Amino acid sequence: MVELFEGDERRFERQSSNGNQLKWENEGVWYKADATGYEGLAESVVSHLLKFSSLNENEYVLYEPEEIKYKTTVYNGARSNDFLKKGWQIITLERLFKNFYNESLYKSIYKINDVIERLKFLTEQVIRITGLKEFEIYISKMLTIDAFFLNEDRHTHNIAVLMNDKGEFDYCPLFDQGASLLSDTHFYYPSGGDVYLMMEESKAKTICRSYREQLDAAEELYGYNLKFMFSMKDVRNILKGITIYPEAEKRRVENIIGIQMQRYKYLFS
Repeated sequence: MVELFEGDERRFERQSSNGNQLKWENEGVWYKADATGYEGLAESVVSHLLKFSSLNENEYVLYEPEEIKYKTTVYNGARSNDFLKKGWQIITLERLFKNFYNESLYKSIYKINDVIERLKFLTEQVIRITGLKEFEIYISKMLTIDAFFLNEDRHTHNIAVLMNDKGEFDYCPLFDQGASLLSDTHFYYPSGGDVYLMMEESKAKTICRSYREQLDAAEELYGYNLKFMFSMKDVRNILKGITIYPEAEKRRVENIIGIQMQRYKYLFS
């Protein structure tokens, strides 16, 4: 358990469905408290499973579960190391587009009717502004992760690149998986609910409401850019090592991942 104080608390311009989630930074480590369910469990499980993928370790943020004492309350949550180098900052795609065009990227995307054309517009605009010529591969990997793990918080305020004080850009490690795996048990996906039905209710937010349609568009345009290599044994081992969350929540996470492994078998071939 770590104890944190008001001086450690941080607030961001990034908007999230978990906008009331408490966040802190202390000695180069970031902490996030659960706000609507088991976000820290989702963050930890997803990031540890990404170890068993074709991603390099610098392409994603690794989270660990953590009990956080703040004032008189103890929260479950997650911690991660600060990946920002001196002189660099995170800039969301929404802010990036707004600064460049003085328009909303989200609204501009949804003026386009075709999902494939929406994705092309998104990637082409980011490449034009940043010069990150392989951004389409980056977004393809992100949409694969979001589809598999049901991350419903991946909108234009929650996708980012890195920018330094010289105006140069780089890729941001994939982060913020807390809205994955039906983690919101307080409002949308209650404990004891039918997992299959709730999985169908979970919706994407990047370029349309369907995870599958988003991923199909990315694969049609940019091919297959991410493979998973974990087994159910790996999933169970990761969950076994997480002791601060109830067994019922861990079983639910295991069940969701098992269903997705059957749905997305081709991602493991």
